[in-house]
Amino acid sequence: MTYTEASMDALRQAGDELADATVAALFARGEVGKFNTLMRYVSVAGAPLPDGLPDVAHEYLEATRVPPSWVDWSEMEKARLFFIDNNVHISTALSFASMPACYVVPHVAKLLSATHGLAYPSKRMAETGQFTVYLMQPDAFEAGSRFIPAAQKVRLLHASIRHHLKRENRWDTGAHGTPICQEDMIGGQMCFSLLVLDSLHRLGIHMSTEGAEAYYYAWRVVGAMLGVDQDAVPKTLDEARRFFDLYLVRHMGPSEEGTHLTRQLIDLYEEVVPGTFFDPIVSALIRYLVGDTCADWLQVPRTPWDTVVKTVPHLLGVLEAIEDRSPLGAWALDRLGHLTAVLELSSLTRGRVMHYAIPDTLKKDYGISSTVPPTHRWSPPAATVS
Repeated sequence: MTYTEASMDALRQAGDELADATVAALFARGEVGKFNTLMRYVSVAGAPLPDGLPDVAHEYLEATRVPPSWVDWSEMEKARLFFIDNNVHISTALSFASMPACYVVPHVAKLLSATHGLAYPSKRMAETGQFTVYLMQPDAFEAGSRFIPAAQKVRLLHASIRHHLKRENRWDTGAHGTPICQEDMIGGQMCFSLLVLDSLHRLGIHMSTEGAEAYYYAWRVVGAMLGVDQDAVPKTLDEARRFFDLYLVRHMGPSEEGTHLTRQLIDLYEEVVPGTFFDPIVSALIRYLVGDTCADWLQVPRTPWDTVVKTVPHLLGVLEAIEDRSPLGAWALDRLGHLTAVLELSSLTRGRVMHYAIPDTLKKDYGISSTVPPTHRWSPPAATVS
């Protein structure tokens, strides 16, 4: 697939027709409050929809209750095993690379500042972490799972943000296109998939090509369930690189909102890190994973730990060698990784289940056990835009 300035401009004008129509109807009929109240009782797939649910919401939920027909379940299982094997590294990449990468796109940072309460920076990270954990469960697409209802609600949440920003004249569509447009949704998908793989590679994590492709495939499925146009989304990692390179060159740069959000992110994780001695490692990890240019745009502080962090790939290499040579070591490291990821998520959620609801208003302050030989390791697709 070829991506050009013209094709990307077209994606900037498109939203999500189904979700947008559903949200518009709920607001027009004054049924948003009723919908949110009833949907708090719908948290698992296959549960009967509550009586009194607005008709338009019922139709939407029925239309989106199953994954796309083209899903390859063997690939999804490979992705789940890849996640299990790398959960703590993926959590690190999501926190210290994916989120800052969103903030380095000024209009995305502006949108996040307007729609996610800056007084509660843990909310977005908790929602993202919980959503990813739901996705990578063995029964993610079966009755009783939490992933499909979460995806349905997130899709409506995005539509509600588009609705509010346009109605309240708080978004310059001429300059920025449709809020949470198709280009930005695909860009976000790249941040949570391709950029995570890039970050694992930078951290020195050994990945097979098979595992990396499966992880990317899983996020293609997620994109489809969140309303991403499948005719426009990159199908392969090489196509993903071409899209992402062009997307970043078109949009990335410094902004006041990006700096503010990054500072909130750093403060949040410094609270999670025990004590204060290791606090600078948060800034150092962000700088290491996103690079000096982006880190300077986001005003990520330079610290003495910037040099120390560069030794992380060597340390992880030693741990992976232990894992490869000792079944007991592999089990112990997998358990440690699982417990670390659980601890991080529980710190962010404060033990609560995150609910995705349609806001009435927008408030400004608001692993794979690979069969591929180790020599066939995944390496990032080459950059396509200078």
